Amino acid sequence: MPNQLANETSPYLLQHANNPVDWYPWGIEALEKALKEDKPIFLSVGYASCHWCHVMAHESFEDPEIAAIMNSSFISIKVDREERPDLDVIYMKAVVAMTGQGGWPMSFFIMPDGKPFYGGTYFPPVRRFNLPSFREVLLTIARLWHEDRRRLLESGNQISEFLQKKSESNPSATPLSEKKLDQATLNIVQAYDWKNGGWGKAPKFPQPMTIEYLLRRSTGDGKATGSDQMVIKMAVHALRAMAKGGMYDVVGGGFARYSTDDQWCIPHFEKMLYDNAQLALVYLHGWLITGEALFRRICEETLDFILREMTHPLGGFYSSLDADSEGEEGKYYIWTLDEIQAILNDPQDNALFTAAYNITATGNFEGKIVLHRALNDEQLSTLFNLPVGTIPDRLSELHNKLLPVRARRVRPNSDDKILVAWNALAMAAFAEAGRYLGRKDYLAAAQRNARFLLENLIHDGRLLRAWRAGQAKHNAYLEDYAALILGLLALYQSDTRIEWYAVAIKLANEMIYHYADAEGGFFDTRDDHEALLLRPKDVQDNATPSGNSLGACALLQLAAYEGRSEWHDLVEGMLSMIQEAMAGYPTAFSQWLCAVDFARGPINEVAVIGDASHTQTQALVQTLWKKYRPRQVAAISAFPPEPGSPALLIDRPMTNGLPTAYVCQGFVCFRPTNSADEMAAQLG
Repeated sequence: MPNQLANETSPYLLQHANNPVDWYPWGIEALEKALKEDKPIFLSVGYASCHWCHVMAHESFEDPEIAAIMNSSFISIKVDREERPDLDVIYMKAVVAMTGQGGWPMSFFIMPDGKPFYGGTYFPPVRRFNLPSFREVLLTIARLWHEDRRRLLESGNQISEFLQKKSESNPSATPLSEKKLDQATLNIVQAYDWKNGGWGKAPKFPQPMTIEYLLRRSTGDGKATGSDQMVIKMAVHALRAMAKGGMYDVVGGGFARYSTDDQWCIPHFEKMLYDNAQLALVYLHGWLITGEALFRRICEETLDFILREMTHPLGGFYSSLDADSEGEEGKYYIWTLDEIQAILNDPQDNALFTAAYNITATGNFEGKIVLHRALNDEQLSTLFNLPVGTIPDRLSELHNKLLPVRARRVRPNSDDKILVAWNALAMAAFAEAGRYLGRKDYLAAAQRNARFLLENLIHDGRLLRAWRAGQAKHNAYLEDYAALILGLLALYQSDTRIEWYAVAIKLANEMIYHYADAEGGFFDTRDDHEALLLRPKDVQDNATPSGNSLGACALLQLAAYEGRSEWHDLVEGMLSMIQEAMAGYPTAFSQWLCAVDFARGPINEVAVIGDASHTQTQALVQTLWKKYRPRQVAAISAFPPEPGSPALLIDRPMTNGLPTAYVCQGFVCFRPTNSADEMAAQLG
């Protein structure tokens, strides 16, 4: 008999709709039921592609005896963290405060009024891993609820007071310091793993925002410091290390969530939209700066993977692919020696592939094979007496032979809900790749995605968070607004239709009106959002950029387009408040570092006026996008500009009756020019 989750649209919630647990979604019905029946709430938070969420579900939530305890003594609420990041961030902070670490599944016990009093992450069905069994936890909490509730109330009050203090803003009047940015860069350099690439130990995460900051820093502005000399070398090393395979899927493209080892070899096999969107973009920028063909190939293979496996027919992008298939983690992606030899039956092909990936009968993952490069192109060239330039294409041909065989396997489940913020990150990646690579199919994907979001995720003039099966749900959060603004601005620079810019301006005004904190920055939730334990305001960048750091980046770009100094000043205040954290913990505030890099300038403000079909307009536009200039905004329009165009285009006539470029930099405007070469010189 299905429980109360049967009518939900979230794939994660629907996975639990037939549990013997009488699950409820978060909402007034469950909260009032807990109050009426005088029961504590068991709150379980996870997401569809979370491996350990599946494990706990199978071990505990499908167990009739455990379910009976839950049903008799608790009101059980299941939350998809991707749909409700507000609830996730509040109670995750409580978990970290209590246990010193967080993660999913998140398991918390709360009062009917929402106050958390005990929790953790994964609880096993029997005592192991130095953890109590879930059954023991349930029985203990149930007993204390009736026999010593005051103890639980005291715990709840203490945790709630702690969370409230942590959420209070600490305004700072200290101006943004150049030294703080230099300190952040130095800390990134000193923490780098030069042996394996990346930062930290296993589990090892890809850190695309940190790499993006390094790439931006490497473009230079005449202010380079000692640590800046190393940033491009470090960024390139990290990009090459991750591209070897393992965490990167060399057969089908795209990245897994993280590596379980230090060498990027054995992945946690789930694939998330947000990782692949950010990594595709950072590989694109790496290619633009270095010209390294490998980086372009990784970018394109990753975007092709999203189009092939994570795209709704209407143009939205799915949230994730599961790590498991047929009940086994990674089964879809791993190989045996016999399989590879049967597919690559040409002896020369087999020898090249075996050497490239050091393939052995014993494998490198539980007796099976995860493809991870052992020899680079130069080593293979020497070993097989082949021109080094032919190696990438030869290996790609062999990957393409494996892909259709793999496609016949049982595919991992998709979480096919469509989230605004994550889609907007992907929209920006497709828009930029379409622009810089001349890929019309990528630009078309960005256009279709934008239309899908604007037509399906805005109801009665209000932006919503998630869409699935024809139904849009949940208030949008700060990250949805800010990411969508940035996605639309990226699209506007690739496709000059004014509608993209007009919506971005509208969303920015709504974001400021409904989300701004009078003490600086923005709250994560709208001003008319349901009342929660507290109004969350997360500033730390995690796997995705925080809503506040995205908002800062969005307003900085719009300030440059519109000449709105008050928007720039608003962001300067945000950056001042966060600068100590950025300097001390830079990999946790990397999107903020990108915002600081943009704010410190100098910013190129570029207007190109001329008919799109004119060869001279095309020459100016091609020159504009030949290089990656991260501190730049551009507006391209026929003359006269349409109503609602950026202020950057206003009062910009065509000189000599020809297409004209206007370049301003650091509050100084250069002479309008009809020459692509002169424009390039002005851009620097």
